[in-house]
This record gives sequence, structure tokens and C-alpha cells, in this order.
Amino acid sequence: MTDRDEPQRILLVTGMSGAGKSTALRTFEDMGWETVDNLPLSLFDQLLESPRSLDRQAADRSIAIGIDSRTRGFDAGAIVERIKTLESDHDFRIETLFLDCNAAELERRFSETRRRHPQAQDRPAAQGILIERDMMMPLRRWAEHVIDTSDSSANDLRVELRNRFSRQAGQEMTVTIASFGFARGILRNADMVFDMRFLRNPHWDETLRPMTGKDEAVGDYIAEDPAYEDAVGRMEELLVTLLPRYRAEGKAYVTIAFGCTGGRHRSVHVAERVAQRLRDSGFSPTVAHRDLAHPSLDTIERTAGDGNGNAGG
Repeated sequence: MTDRDEPQRILLVTGMSGAGKSTALRTFEDMGWETVDNLPLSLFDQLLESPRSLDRQAADRSIAIGIDSRTRGFDAGAIVERIKTLESDHDFRIETLFLDCNAAELERRFSETRRRHPQAQDRPAAQGILIERDMMMPLRRWAEHVIDTSDSSANDLRVELRNRFSRQAGQEMTVTIASFGFARGILRNADMVFDMRFLRNPHWDETLRPMTGKDEAVGDYIAEDPAYEDAVGRMEELLVTLLPRYRAEGKAYVTIAFGCTGGRHRSVHVAERVAQRLRDSGFSPTVAHRDLAHPSLDTIERTAGDGNGNAGG
């Protein structure tokens, strides 16, 4: 399916250098959108004043416009004010997608690629990141769509963009059920996060440790916790109550995350169980396990537990 099946949209794609703008624009192009990158500000108004004139043979295609701090005369605050004016003067809406990323990960990416940061050509990348974050803040606050790519691969970003933007009018809300390990950082972009570290921990059983929450024996072990059925059942009831309300409000996507220490046992099991409950209730969730491939290590489990099986992974 391409964007040709949907109403035309105008999307400003911006964010921190190194956060994935090029990947995003390529993804929109693959989805059938018309894309323009590094548009000079002198042409910005001209394009948005008459967005359908960009390609007369594809006048109904959605448009993704890439712009960032490298643009000569870049002024995020002025761009926001210009968008407001254009929206009030014309009969179209301009959405903004901001791609964010934490400073440490941005530094790592610039170091790996040996690229210079556009705001720090003769200084360490860390200084350029600080300068750029301050420059971009008005757009960050204004954006309807914010995606943090700190923990995302290029493919993760592509999937996220397709979930958000490649949608037919009236299509069902996209629901993602995810598991993760707190030891490797909280799952970014989650709408709701549930902490499963109160449940008994299979990691401390030597037989179960190599297994995952997808294995029946692990699930049985977790379910023996006296708090399990009541707690997880209440979470399921809450989600079954809330998701129709989100859908009625027009929310296009919802990500529900379950975390434990390592992200291999309790969070995986509960995510799989909740996903099945939602399927039984008429939803079609996608399930993703961020940290399932990581090894189960005592050092990680002890960071949040006392080693007796009551807390940790």
C-alpha cells in the first residue's frame, strides 16, 4: 500500500543531526510520498504556499520536507511561527515529526561514522550536540510526532514510521506490546509502561535461566507468584478499558511496554499473555521483545535485586 490511497499530508521532518532524518525520508519515499531534503529557507514558504504544485503529475501525494540546523539562516522559532501563519491563511495542515536521540548515543554515532557534527566542525561533537539541542527546542516543543531513536536501529525506525504514517483512513489503531529490560534502559516511545520486577524471578532457578518468557516452564514458574494473577489480570482489564477510548479519540498507535530487569523472562511472559488477551478482545497487537537476545547475567540481575529470586530480571 502506498500513500496514494490516503488523503494528502504535509509533514516537516526535522530533529537532531544523527537521529535518523535521512532514514526517515527514504522510508517516506518508499511509502510513496514525495520528499524534499535540505530545502533552502528561501524556498520553504514558496513550497508550502502551494504544496500541490511540487509535482503536478502526483498532486495528491503526501509530502515530507526535510529541514535541519545545517540550513542557512535556520531559525526554529521563526519556522514554527511561519507554519502557524500558513495554516491559518490556507486550507491545509502541516504536521511536524521531530527525531530525537540522547547525547551519548549521538556522540557514538558521529564517532563511528567519523562525521563532523554540523555545529562543531572544529570542536568535539558533544559541544555541537548541546548547541543544536538549544537551537532545535522550539521545533521539539511544537512537534506533534516525536520519536526518540536512542535505542533504535534504522530498521526499528522504518517500522515505527510505517506504523504511524502508512495508514488508510478508518484503519484500526496500531497496538504494539513490547518487553524490555530496565538494566538496558527504559523503552523509549512507550505510551504506557508496567514494571514486572515485583514478580518472582526465573533467573535464579538454574534450570529456567537459559530459557525465556516464551517457554511454558518459565510462565508456570512466574504464575506461581501469589500476586501474579490478580496483578496481571487488573492490567489486562485496564488496557481493555483504555484502548477503545484511545481509538475513539483518534489515536493512531499505542505502545504498551512491560519491563523486568533483564528483559528475558517476566516481561516477555506477561507481554505474550497480555497480547493474547487483547487479541481475544478484538485487537490485533504486534509483539516486540527488545532484549530477548541478550544473555541472562547474574551481574545484571543483582543491580535491581537481592539475589533471592524476589527481584531482578
